[in-house]
Amino acid sequence: MKPDVPTAMRNMIAQIRRGLPFDAPEAQVCQGPCEGCSLKLLAYLDDELAGWEQRLDAGERVGLAELSRLEKIARRIHAVLQKNGLV
Repeated sequence: MKPDVPTAMRNMIAQIRRGLPFDAPEAQVCQGPCEGCSLKLLAYLDDELAGWEQRLDAGERVGLAELSRLEKIARRIHAVLQKNGLV
């Protein structure tokens, strides 16, 4: 059975947090040539995830559109981090 949308959102947030180097030191994130600022992208995504965690904890209803939007953002940031050699 598939999880409901809020559960799927929480699962996706946990998966994103496990898969990206949010806790990496700034010196490691900002080394060599970049394509997009990895540090700023990680900060942006961390803020997005924290915002969604707060909304979910407050009981806000989440739809598939929001789930899809967050997934799209995370995939794009992951691609940039991959090009920069961080993932």
